[in-house]
Amino acid sequence: MPLVEINFDGIIGPSHNYAGLSFGNVASMGHGGQVSEPRAAALQGVEKMRSNLALGLAQGIFLPHPRPHRDWLARLGTTIEQAEPIIAANAMSASPMWAANAATVSPAPDTADSKCHLTVANLRTMPHRSHEWPATLAQLQVAFANDAFAVHGPVPPTFGDEGAANHMRIAPRHDAPGVEILVYGVSGGAFPARQHVEASKAIARMHRLDPRRTAFVPQSEEAIAAGAFHNDVVAVANERVLFAHEQAFADKQPLLDMCAAHVPVFEYVEVAAADVPLEDAIRSYLFNAQLVTPPDGETTLIVPTEARETASVWRWLERHLAGNGPIRRVEVVDVRQSMANGGGPACLRLRVVADPATVDPRFMVDEAKLDRVADAVRRHWPEQITHDELQRPALIADVERARAALVETLDLSELG
Repeated sequence: MPLVEINFDGIIGPSHNYAGLSFGNVASMGHGGQVSEPRAAALQGVEKMRSNLALGLAQGIFLPHPRPHRDWLARLGTTIEQAEPIIAANAMSASPMWAANAATVSPAPDTADSKCHLTVANLRTMPHRSHEWPATLAQLQVAFANDAFAVHGPVPPTFGDEGAANHMRIAPRHDAPGVEILVYGVSGGAFPARQHVEASKAIARMHRLDPRRTAFVPQSEEAIAAGAFHNDVVAVANERVLFAHEQAFADKQPLLDMCAAHVPVFEYVEVAAADVPLEDAIRSYLFNAQLVTPPDGETTLIVPTEARETASVWRWLERHLAGNGPIRRVEVVDVRQSMANGGGPACLRLRVVADPATVDPRFMVDEAKLDRVADAVRRHWPEQITHDELQRPALIADVERARAALVETLDLSELG
């Protein structure tokens, strides 16, 4: 079978809560302390995956991580019952749901050894995410054990790496050689720049990318300061199309020149700040959308409901569609629970260009498997979680039982 793009979505875990842990993520900070709805959140994620299947896209999944993270707490000399509340919140975080931060992926057409390379992200900038990578790596090693893949451990934590959220690719087709774009941060005012250029360079070397087709692009300080903690909050690419806000990059011209030189069919779609202010783009997650090519060839943008509810954003989208631009269709999905914690449709998925037959089939889904996932969620996920009950023994037991039930449902006991 030819190479296709597979979207692997993180199933939203049973400990999903609003602790406001992600400094620089405006939505996460703004919703800190509110009541979360883990069951509704996970079911919203399942419905988003159903929408992808309906479009004819290949769809995969990743498991939520064990929570609380007892081993991490032990390395801190404490337990979930005895930890200070902020440490307990870090150990209960459901942030692995945002699979865009799981790894950086370079498809086989771009690499010197013709393997698809994946480097797990160290996520060292935020404490609640810094302990994710071992469980993520374990899943990647099972899902992509085939010789078609090369799975790498994380870049040393001296250099922060946030995964595919800061990586894009321009190519005439998914299965053709392209330009790999690694976006890094320098400064963002009061907010930290999370992706280090040395991490991006290390990944390019490990993935054996062609330097002539590899771009290292600084994110604009304005974007980071406005709350674009990852590049995928202000830009997204798919095959020949790069869709970005006017203020996404510190210097866009060298990037555009490289893309045009290597991909003659390259198209750049820019949203002017005069039409959609940066704040509206970030609040609506216009760019934290899935830009995809279904089998019918109609380039499609999958946006959250917040994009439709933001007047400037929806006006721009309607004008673009009416003007016969590269994006030909807009689909709207409800991921409000994820959005309130700072993650849109694009955050929830990791894009892997591969032959689906080379992926462990337990990580690939169809409608029947999504039915089983949804049933496990309805039976076991907590309905609500308040921030002050994260150390309640009954909740902790419920969270651990819920994940165990999902692991059994998917026959992935080695990840239990």
